[in-house]
Amino acid sequence: MTLALKVHRPMKKVSRRLALLALPLLSPALAHAAEFDGARLSPLWGVPFAGLLLSIALMPLLMPSFWHHHFGKVAAAWALAFLLPFAAVFGPSLAGTQLVHALLAEYIPFIILLTALFAVAGGIHIRGNLHGAPGLNAAILAIGAVLASLMGTTGASMLLIRPLIRANDNRVHKAHVVVFFIFIVSNLGGSLTPLGDPPLFLGFLKGVEFFWTVRHIFPETLFVTGVLLAMFWCIDRHYYRKEGVLPVDPTPDTPRIGFDGARNFWLLGAVIALVLMSGTWKSDVVFDIYGTPVGLPGLVRDIGLIAITLLSLKITPAAVHADNQFGWGPMAEVAKLFAGIFLTIVPVIAMLKAGTQGPFGAVVAAVTRPDGQPDPAMYFWATGALSSFLDNAPTYLVFFNTAGGDPAALMTTYASTLAAISAGAVFMGANSYIGNAPNLMVKAIAEDRDVRMPSFFGYMAWSGACLIPLFVLVTFVFFR
Repeated sequence: MTLALKVHRPMKKVSRRLALLALPLLSPALAHAAEFDGARLSPLWGVPFAGLLLSIALMPLLMPSFWHHHFGKVAAAWALAFLLPFAAVFGPSLAGTQLVHALLAEYIPFIILLTALFAVAGGIHIRGNLHGAPGLNAAILAIGAVLASLMGTTGASMLLIRPLIRANDNRVHKAHVVVFFIFIVSNLGGSLTPLGDPPLFLGFLKGVEFFWTVRHIFPETLFVTGVLLAMFWCIDRHYYRKEGVLPVDPTPDTPRIGFDGARNFWLLGAVIALVLMSGTWKSDVVFDIYGTPVGLPGLVRDIGLIAITLLSLKITPAAVHADNQFGWGPMAEVAKLFAGIFLTIVPVIAMLKAGTQGPFGAVVAAVTRPDGQPDPAMYFWATGALSSFLDNAPTYLVFFNTAGGDPAALMTTYASTLAAISAGAVFMGANSYIGNAPNLMVKAIAEDRDVRMPSFFGYMAWSGACLIPLFVLVTFVFFR
């Protein structure tokens, strides 16, 4: 059964041009009439996306005060720099359908899930003062790596980043602790199950078995995580011996370690259950909203996640939020920046989906050997390189489809190719702050707690020195 719904929302502070752009959304017939072929696009349509990335990278360095107060406006300006010319060239109808699709099919479910995990994990306070010595820090990172595949990289990151920062608040040099946390907990740890990272969940929805990834990329994950933990321990030990700790610990010691707000663990389980449900429940009920199909399972999941978010805020004592220094600033930053990213990325993904006939045909052709067989090493690097700066979920889908898109064949005959795509999408999301949503969220939380985090390029200097050589080694060991 397909239902056509008409949605009317009040428009506040919307410019006259945006109002005109929204008019086609009131006509589902016009929305259905438009088609979008990425092969017709010029690479120049990627300029707004590149401009937004450069803004995220450079403005905090060159114009820190302006960026801090106006980053949302900058993201909106780049989004309009794509939408308005696109509407002028291809028509308001096509621009409107692309806007609705980006919001309903991608951005809104993405933000709802992140918000639920942010709120629920923010309602759990690990009581007590841990002391951030190298051994303890490495243990927290190892625990986070395990939890990331069980509760998602966002859930694990939000649960552990605050106690980790608190444990190290008496350290002089601690930015490297957060950097390795992003590497291991916010990215690599989520590579073993569809719950861990959005790309793998999309593969699960496409038909990849739930435990396929843990069977096929466990050795790669264990190897990379183990090397990074050893690397971190050596670096942290160096700083710990060199600098020691501050004379006065900002966090007083408490008699014992424990959990406050533990009821949120049940809500965390409910989040996981809803995500699993949306991937396993098949329903013929589809709501067609101006050309974007919204399935009943996804709708139930999102409504359930909103309810869980509100319930968590209601049942969590104010003291727990205060102890966690819980605030919506980091979530607001992620929401505003990723709104711009999800909109400006539309033409980039379309050009990639056009395959060898599109503007980025050389990228697609590079992953195929002369005999026509897929090259796992090239799939690993192509997927990873794009996942470092594009959203890794649609990037995974692009190369999943480039490799044939048949889950049965990819899980068997081309298992090494699917493993390379999966590992590239998840592993290399750690290469930049915008490779994976938790990266930016963890950075924002750390800075909110006065940790001087590296700049965009400073972080990439860390990833270039620590991760890239490791990924080269992974290529020769696992994806030859």
